[in-house]
Amino acid sequence: MTNEQKQVLERQLWKVADALRGKMHADEYKNYILGFIFYKYLSEKLESYVDEKLLTRENFKFSQIKENTKEGKAILEEIKKACVGHLGFFLKPTELFSYIVKKGKGEIKDENNFILEDLKNVLWAIERTSRGTASEDDFAGLFDDVDLTSTKLGARENQKNEVIVDVLAHLSGIDFKLEDTKSDLLGDAYEYLIGEFAAGAGKKGGEFYTPAQVSRLLAQIVSQGKQRVKSVYDPTCGSGSLLLRIKDYADVVEYFGQELNPTTYNLARMNMILHDIHFDRFKIFQGDTLREDMHPDLKAEAIVANPPFSAQWKGDSDPQLAHDDRFSQYGRLAPKSAADYAFVTHMLYHLADNGTMAVVLPHGALFRSGAEGNIRKYIIEKLNYLDAVIGLPANLFYGTSIPATVLVFKKCRRDDENILFIDASKEFEKGKNQNHLTNANIQKIFETYKERKEIEKYSHLASLDEIKENEFNLNIPRYVDTFEEEKEIDIDEVAKDLKKLNEDEVGLQNRIAGFCEELGVNKPF
Repeated sequence: MTNEQKQVLERQLWKVADALRGKMHADEYKNYILGFIFYKYLSEKLESYVDEKLLTRENFKFSQIKENTKEGKAILEEIKKACVGHLGFFLKPTELFSYIVKKGKGEIKDENNFILEDLKNVLWAIERTSRGTASEDDFAGLFDDVDLTSTKLGARENQKNEVIVDVLAHLSGIDFKLEDTKSDLLGDAYEYLIGEFAAGAGKKGGEFYTPAQVSRLLAQIVSQGKQRVKSVYDPTCGSGSLLLRIKDYADVVEYFGQELNPTTYNLARMNMILHDIHFDRFKIFQGDTLREDMHPDLKAEAIVANPPFSAQWKGDSDPQLAHDDRFSQYGRLAPKSAADYAFVTHMLYHLADNGTMAVVLPHGALFRSGAEGNIRKYIIEKLNYLDAVIGLPANLFYGTSIPATVLVFKKCRRDDENILFIDASKEFEKGKNQNHLTNANIQKIFETYKERKEIEKYSHLASLDEIKENEFNLNIPRYVDTFEEEKEIDIDEVAKDLKKLNEDEVGLQNRIAGFCEELGVNKPF
């Protein structure tokens, strides 16, 4: 997408948002806008598939089929079978986005413009038609957060209807260019909106979105040297953006994810489908990853994650967790107050022998002692899985200003005698509310990682013995010396400068005194 296209699209999308802005918080109206964009996409995708694949030899279009005639019903039944098998859902011609918009505008003869009930039925139909099929898990409850009964839309039904018609009308004017197979305009629009909503949602934004520049870094790391990745996994997948970023660098066969928040879980599934990931290529489930592992047999070739920093969890209060294979071999469970290493060991359990894993953690995970220190030591000394430690700048992430770190793990490390440390914390672009990594910043980090280069005051290859000497404390300043010596001060030169300044001051005071005498005014000193 060119910058000009992006600017036009952004203006159009914010016109859509204007219809809801002021009525509710961005974290609430995002559910309507993203949900309706998804409905528009599904509708146009279905209509295109039917017209271009199923009705190519017919002299009529899908939208022209008469639903209430015997012939029309028979045709629709055959089309429905094909659509559910190929797309995973079905809509009738009068359930298409374009038809609902026309009805809302009063352009359908003999129909009133009240569309709320129609819209509820349409969104329910998308889910209902997938039941009992291979796509059921991917469409179930997708529109649960689009609450058309909310009083925030209006006190009366006709007011709610006006707002929804306004939103849909604005959306109908946006061409997402679905016919262009090389264009990902819709995917870009969705990613842009998710990012904007995350920025406006404050602390909650960090729950469903990882900044794009961080996503790109992690995706490059886990796909390095591979043109094809069999399986990618994110155990705290949020909106799915981290998972989807990997396809920019390698062909991905299957996507796996799990998300605790039901609203965000819906967002992730929508995001997958909007990026043209077929429903049989992704398996994303809703639930607590640490308590209920919903991919028990998965061994993923690439794992990326940005878990909630130092989240509380059941820890050693749940006896079952102590015997869980994901956690048991490390001797200690991560503390209740910080689940960081619970997520790490969960991911290591699911990492394939030829896989790479990159996880974003708070800096405290590098040096905290106790149970975390024991787990960290076991991973390094016994397993030798830790490949790199990358320090990021502060204030990159939504909802927190603290600096984070990226830990990279591999089970079969090529360079297994050392661990690479990179201090990228000082190289970034300062923003109004948040800092950003530029393309050059990301490229430097990735190239340093890929080539395992030592750069003065930026990176260091630490031997395992060196790490052992530091008692498995991974605090980056212990390994990358960024200390800048202060310039020596010549005291005699400073004294001369002060003496000259004093003389200059006396001279100025004498001149001012002379001017005051000429003018007949009091001296200011």
